[in-house]
Amino acid sequence: MSLARTLAPLIAGDVRDDPYTRHLYSSDASMYAIEPLAVAFPRDADDVQALVLACGELGVPVLPRGAGTSLAGQTVGAAVVVDFSRHMNRILEIDGRTARVQPGVVQDQLNRAARKHGLMFGPDTSTSNRATIGGMIGNNSAGSHSVLYGSTIDHVRALRVVLADATTPDLATDPRLNAGVADILDGLDLSGFPRFWRHSGGYRLDAVAQGGLTKLIVGSEGTLAVVTEATVGLVDLPKAKAIAVGHFTSTAAAIAATADALASDAASVELLDKAILDLSRQRVDYAGLGGILEGDPEALLFVEFFGDSAAEVAGRVDELAALWKANGHGYHTLRAVTAGQQAAVLKVRKAGLGLLMASSVGSRRPLAFVEDTAVPPERLLPYVEEFAAILDRHGLRAGFYGHCSVGCLHVRPFVDLRAPGEIGTMRAVAEEIADLAARHGGVNSSEHGDGLARSEFNRRLFGEPIYEAMRRVKQLFDPHGRLNPGKIVDAPPMTAHLRDPAMPAPRPLATTLSFGDGGMHAAADRCMNVGVCRKDDSGVMCPSYMATREEEHSTRGRANALVKALSSPDPRRALGDERLRGILDLCLECKACQSECPLGVDMAAMKSEFLHQYQQVHGVPPRARAFGAIRTLNRLGSATAPLSNWLAGAVRGPLGLSRRRPLPRFHRDNLPRWFARRPPRHSGKDVILLADSFTAYTEPAIGRAAVELLERAGYRVSLAAEGCCGRAGISKGLLDRARAMAADLVTRLSRTSAPIVGLEPSCLLTLKDEYAALLPGDPRVKEVAARARLIPELLTEAIDDGSLTLGDALRGREILLHGHCHEKAVTGTTATRELLSRIPGARVTELDAGCCGMAGSFGFEAEHYDLSMKIGALRLFPAIAASAPDTLLAATGVSCRQQIAHGAGRAARHPVELIHWAAGLP
Repeated sequence: MSLARTLAPLIAGDVRDDPYTRHLYSSDASMYAIEPLAVAFPRDADDVQALVLACGELGVPVLPRGAGTSLAGQTVGAAVVVDFSRHMNRILEIDGRTARVQPGVVQDQLNRAARKHGLMFGPDTSTSNRATIGGMIGNNSAGSHSVLYGSTIDHVRALRVVLADATTPDLATDPRLNAGVADILDGLDLSGFPRFWRHSGGYRLDAVAQGGLTKLIVGSEGTLAVVTEATVGLVDLPKAKAIAVGHFTSTAAAIAATADALASDAASVELLDKAILDLSRQRVDYAGLGGILEGDPEALLFVEFFGDSAAEVAGRVDELAALWKANGHGYHTLRAVTAGQQAAVLKVRKAGLGLLMASSVGSRRPLAFVEDTAVPPERLLPYVEEFAAILDRHGLRAGFYGHCSVGCLHVRPFVDLRAPGEIGTMRAVAEEIADLAARHGGVNSSEHGDGLARSEFNRRLFGEPIYEAMRRVKQLFDPHGRLNPGKIVDAPPMTAHLRDPAMPAPRPLATTLSFGDGGMHAAADRCMNVGVCRKDDSGVMCPSYMATREEEHSTRGRANALVKALSSPDPRRALGDERLRGILDLCLECKACQSECPLGVDMAAMKSEFLHQYQQVHGVPPRARAFGAIRTLNRLGSATAPLSNWLAGAVRGPLGLSRRRPLPRFHRDNLPRWFARRPPRHSGKDVILLADSFTAYTEPAIGRAAVELLERAGYRVSLAAEGCCGRAGISKGLLDRARAMAADLVTRLSRTSAPIVGLEPSCLLTLKDEYAALLPGDPRVKEVAARARLIPELLTEAIDDGSLTLGDALRGREILLHGHCHEKAVTGTTATRELLSRIPGARVTELDAGCCGMAGSFGFEAEHYDLSMKIGALRLFPAIAASAPDTLLAATGVSCRQQIAHGAGRAARHPVELIHWAAGLP
């Protein structure tokens, strides 16, 4: 009997040990991979106790895990991995200045709840939107404001735990444990512990005297006990914040300016080098910072101030800018004092790790093996200079970012572990840097823990007596070595269990879409497990994960699943696997990962190629054929309306469509017919309006409004109403058909040089995005893409140059804007927001409400209907319900408007319709 079948009946949650689940949990955000024996998803502490008891009887190790974003390999192992993030994620109580939480609670989740009380959790990691409190306790995590708030160990008040023998002792009073630890510490010289306060390596024997056994568990990486509940202290929310962004001509110059910032009582001082800054400028979702910088700095220093008023913190920014200028530090200071300015600044700073990972060149990746050292801030500059010299000597380059305020820089050398000699180089650098940090009075682990990357060095760094005391502590708590073995003490060499060298070389696979160098395997393997796709409170990525909280429904999970399939001896056959189809099935192809993932993992493209490959084995389902031919269906429906609207319900059963979802209505007087009746306009600037399948046949009023507005603005409109962009075919994996459609449309659009505008983002943006992958090497594709623009861009220009005038019809009205996912991912929604803001007297608010959940045909499909509605109910429907009844709703996507009407009971208009109204057009 499999391990999962043995354990599953013992708990209310579930246990899985299928090959794909084990593979998905074999890695974290580190350079290591070890396949687990099974993965368990407990629902409560009783489940955890039952699991630990059963695993003990079976002689099977147990490994607790949160978000799986650990950088040192502490959450991978040949064990039963216990995932707390899926079910054990409740905030049990906030009482006064403490919170009682389950280990799977995400840090931002706790902060949202604490904010209502004017409080927050102090150790704010850059991964706060997915890092769990249990994981932070395991690593003794710290964040950018640790100069104020310290590390996690400083905020943990009490823990409920399960020991390796499945007992649940009171850590404060248990006589065996307390007496045992006291005996180990009796007479032990702890002077070998680092004097620098910010350390997370080894067992915190030095903290027991002040905090008891609870402090010993913090930072123990699940090797001493499994935490099932934590009571943590909260701190006051700052009343006001402001950020000074210093611009410097070198990293060394930025570090040299840190002392002035600390002397100014800064709440944080963060460094970002040019490599990461340049990467942020290339990404739609992170480009906001680059647009407000002065010149082309080699390094930035982000200095944050907290205070009681906006005036106070703004004044302190000015004071620091003056001090830097007087001392010759930097050439410019950007003042980020508004919420909007700070959002752009902090978004890039918090994404530093992921953006750096995106800079991988071929098989060289920026690896985390010396990224967690810290030295006293006054030693940081000489330390970094020597650090750089070591890298130069070994022929390595690296990106630098991190927390100058506490002397912690996350330096990641670029290494190819598959190349001859590179593993030895990595090890040599790790040893030299550990010694270097010690010589400067620093630590080897400051907030990311030991795991597999650093545990091996603990004997050397702490000395024999302290290390042996740590081994005795492990023996006391876990006599048989069942809890996350091989971490902190008795660890394998840091060069064991490396992911990349163990991965088989990918076999050749011909794909229809072009994925660039390395093909589809490299596109999937681009994911480095940083886990931004596991956030649940902002942006779009990843809608289905937000609803299910299943690892396999995250972008990371899907990418790792594809890596497994594409690494198999027969990747074409592996892509026909039903389990893999199930993993990819709930990808809505929203494209959010293309922009919100710092590494730019394009799961939408990979799902399309997967479906294409899968259908080569299993055939094309009738529903996919039908939706792939949506333009033909819509044209026929329009030609036979209104009869077609009456008969449309008959297709629900054969096509597997939900009976709960209203179908779109066809219009006999469609856009092409209406346009053909119009007298031609003989003068003006030429523009081509892409008449997509929906604007043309199911929502022609939007197309008519667009034509009238463009003509009012002085354009001579041509309607591109023949053929289809292929968007529907791409989403259904019908790539050969989509490629033919793309080639035909490119040929038509290349006959003129006029701008091309579209109303449906998913269709217009296909020209700018997928066509390059469908028609690689066709020079016309790039030219067409350069001319393709969403219509808000042209209309805004027309309003600004006086060609189009808006009146007061919407003065005083509130407008809520919900952008289409593809628009957010490819171009951003700035143009649409700017257009609506031109309406005189209207107040425009853009919702951060994620994906609507409709995603084209997805929300119509019977098996997906419930999930579609659940996604909409996460943030979008509540946001609309909270608005006043007379608030105008604007949504750029046809799917979004359908979902809002069905799920929120409100009508949403295309922004063009509101501009048409404001322009006074009938």
